[in-house]
Order: sequence, then structure tokens, then C-alpha cells
Amino acid sequence: MRSPDALSPRQVVKAGLCVGCGGCAAQGRDAGAHLRFDRFGRLRPDGPREWVRTASSSLARTCPSSPAARDEDALALDLYPTARHLDGHIGRFEAAYVGAAAEGDFRALGSSGGMVTWTAAELMRRGLVDGVAHVKPAPAPRGEAPFFAYGISRSQAELKAGAKSRYYPIEMSGVLDEIRRVPGRYAVVGVPCFIKAVRLLCREDPILRERVAFTLGLFCGHMKSARMVESFAWQLGTQVEAVDAVDFRAKDPGRPANWYTAHLRLTDGSERKQDWWHLADGDWGAGFFQYPACSFCDDVTAETADISFGDAWVEPYASDGRGTNVVVVRSPLLAQIVPEGSAAGRLELQTVDAGFVRETQAAGFRHRREGLSLRLSRRRGLRPRKRVPADAPALTWRRRMVYGLRQAITTWSHRVFWLARVLRRPGLYTRWAKASLAVYQGFAWSQGRIGKLVDRLEGKRA
Repeated sequence: MRSPDALSPRQVVKAGLCVGCGGCAAQGRDAGAHLRFDRFGRLRPDGPREWVRTASSSLARTCPSSPAARDEDALALDLYPTARHLDGHIGRFEAAYVGAAAEGDFRALGSSGGMVTWTAAELMRRGLVDGVAHVKPAPAPRGEAPFFAYGISRSQAELKAGAKSRYYPIEMSGVLDEIRRVPGRYAVVGVPCFIKAVRLLCREDPILRERVAFTLGLFCGHMKSARMVESFAWQLGTQVEAVDAVDFRAKDPGRPANWYTAHLRLTDGSERKQDWWHLADGDWGAGFFQYPACSFCDDVTAETADISFGDAWVEPYASDGRGTNVVVVRSPLLAQIVPEGSAAGRLELQTVDAGFVRETQAAGFRHRREGLSLRLSRRRGLRPRKRVPADAPALTWRRRMVYGLRQAITTWSHRVFWLARVLRRPGLYTRWAKASLAVYQGFAWSQGRIGKLVDRLEGKRA
């Protein structure tokens, strides 16, 4: 299908390709553009009918899901033409590390190794940026009001107050407005599609191009809708209106880092906690409340960011409850700053190669490579520009079933939760979620066991 020369926000949403980043709204402010939550708790562009429906060449060039936008390879080639390494999974990079922040309380405050906040604070300490745009707890969350939102921190204390992972829909049109309005140099923290959107917008907007000095990327599995918090509240015996604060990954150094614990603080001062694996929709890989657009993403490690951070989901790091980061550095300047921090004892880092980084995100890469190839082969209508061929790889029927069940859970979790919400019957959703998860995990488990057995038999024959 030929890439469109112009796109409207409505076309992107209707095609299931909107990630709710807010880039289109930032460009359409004069027309009254903004974002709102849809009935499924996903952020969507909204505004005057004329703006929503009018196709523009600018949106076609700047929407991260647009078939006409430059892909990650093309953007990275312009940004990092002299990169020392090139890998088909993590892109261009100067160096990669595994470890954590050693100084202060950066590691303790973060969900993982504290490297994101340390790097942002170091850029600020060195006078390289005046502010950092990142996601923070919203001032007054209630019901439909968001629990988190982008904001700009201008001190280390503000940065630390915004540490930790936020599995919640947010958008960046407001901070892009502030960056345009207030002169200075800024760093932007975001998931891969958001960083890509910033890069594309900088190509069109000279003010953003001048003021966005650094981008800090976060490895990403997929975006969740706002309904996940509501579901957690239901399962912990309360309503979302009673929730005052959310911690998706309450940290306990005495437990493995990959044992996620959801922590809700209620308006009456009480607290509710539960490990994710005891929740009906607590299996991240199953795809509950996933944005539809995430099914068509091929960037796991934020390949257009100056530096990217993920969790080191391999042993012995996955069992270290203090949290450990894997770090991919692309900017030549940051390739000097990070080793300096390590040499000074402020960071505890070991150099790793691309293979190690791939191993830490193995499940995500399978889903974004062979899984994406299968989904693209079945895609009809507007198709995003991807670096993965749409050729339906030769997968076993069990593997195809795993991907199919994951896609079904992604689609139906939004709908079943909406119905349960309308009928005020939380049990309708939780019973469906438990049953769906049991079927999915049964196939995923058997696929893994059978695959290992086949590999073992083939190894003996060899």
C-alpha cells in the first residue's frame, strides 16, 4: 500500500495506530486541539471536528505511527552517523552497560537501578540542560482525572520526586508547549514512540530542534490504558475514586526485582498491596489493556534516544531486589559522561555487548520480530512503516496460537472491562480475565516446554 501524503488524527485513531503521544495536539493548539480519554481509558486526539478530520502532510511526517514518517533506522543514521556499533535489534550505539547508580539514593528511589534519574540529574548538574521533561504523579488524581502527567523538573529534588515506572497513559503536548514558550535547553524522557515523535517534530520545528538537547529513552513492552489502575483497585477491594496514589512496582530489596508488587494508597490514608502474579491481569506479556498501536511497533530499546534504559531481566540481576539497569548509549557526549561516572565510583557498571542487551529483552524482541511479522501479514488498511517484513514466518501452530491469544486478550480486555464498568459488575471482568489468562498461560507454557524438548532432541541427533 502506498504511503499517504497526508493524514488526519481521525484516520490514525480509526486505524488503531494512535499511541496518544500528543504530538498532533501540540501542532494543532491554535485550532483548539487537545487529548482526552476515550471510553476504554486510552488517550486520543480531540478538538474541533474540522481539525480532527482534516488530513495534513505535517501529521503524515510527524506521527510516529505514520507510514510516511521516517523510520528509526533513518532517524538514527542522521542522529548518530559515526556510531561504533550497529545491531539489528538495538540499533546504532556507542556502548552498552549493565549496573546501577552507586551514589546517593538514586537506586533506592527508582523502580530499577536508578540510572534514568541519575543521568537526568547529571545533565542538570553539568549545566547541559535547564529542565527535564518526564512523567510525574499528577497533583489531584480522582476517578477520570489522570494519576500521572508529563511535567518539567528544574532541580534534582523535583527529578527524584518523579522517579519510578509509570504504566499509565500520558501525553506530552503540554510540556512541548512549555519548551516552546520558555527558552532553555531540555532533556525529554520517554518510551520509544514518544522519543520518535519528538525527533520527528524537531525536524519540522526549529524551536524544538534548538531546545531539545537530549533524549532519554525507556525500553518498552507496550502502553497500558488507564483501566489497569481501576482493575487493580477492584481486585484489592476498593474503587478507583478512593485511590490517591499508585506505585506499580513497590520496591523490596529482599525480593527478586521481577516480583512486581502493586501498591495503592487510598484517600483515607490506608494502603492496599498485591503481587502482580496474584492479579487476574497481572501477566504483563498477556497484553491486558494494551494500546492497539503497540501491536505494530518494532522498537523495544528507544533506538532514536541519546541514551536508553531497561531492566536487566537476566540472572543474577533479575533476582537482585535493589534493581539493575541495562543501558545503551548513543550520544558521543553521553558516551564520555557515563564512563566518567563509573570511573569516579558514582556508578557501578560493567560493559556488555548487543547480545547481552538482546537477552535481557528476549520476550519483547520475539513479540516485535516474529510476532510482528505475523501480524503485519494479516494487516488490512493503513499499515505503518516497519523494518520487519510482513511475510508470516514459519511458526508452529502453538506459537501462532500464543500470538493469537495475546492479540485477543489485548482487544477484548478493553471491551469486557468497559461492559463490567457500565454494569457495575467487576466480577464479570475478573472472571473473564482469569479464564483468559489460564488459557493463554497454558499455551505459552506448553509452547516453551515443547520447544525446549525439540531443541534437546535435535541437539542429540546432531
